[in-house]
Amino acid sequence: MATLAQCLRPASSRKAKAPLSRTPRLRACPHGRGLVVRVCTMSPKKPNSACRHVAKIRQYSKPRVTARIPGSGFGVAKFNRVLIRGGRANDLPGVGYSLSRGVYDFSPLYGKKKRRSFYAVPRSDAAAKRYVRRRLRQKAR
Repeated sequence: MATLAQCLRPASSRKAKAPLSRTPRLRACPHGRGLVVRVCTMSPKKPNSACRHVAKIRQYSKPRVTARIPGSGFGVAKFNRVLIRGGRANDLPGVGYSLSRGVYDFSPLYGKKKRRSFYAVPRSDAAAKRYVRRRLRQKAR
């Protein structure tokens, strides 16, 4: 219940709390660039069991961040430049960021057929030719 002083105070002076950011280290930017300080593995929370690959990233002029390395097989080593984005690993506590593949020194994941854009995999030559043919057919109509 509101007190008498709170009721007498004008409503315009009451300010709603700003929502907390899920990715505070990116400072309202979609991506951030950084340097890999360490590559290691973490074990996930209780019901899951595995070795998840993570990297400690030193962002330029910002504090360090722990980011998940997406995909199987990776070529991230110490002192590589990487691009981080928001996106937490559900079963890794303290990991709220992911690395973007195919940018700077982090290679794309080759041999991927589905979710290619997520892993920066280019189209196969056959698929690219099919796409071009389809576009030409649509323009001819």
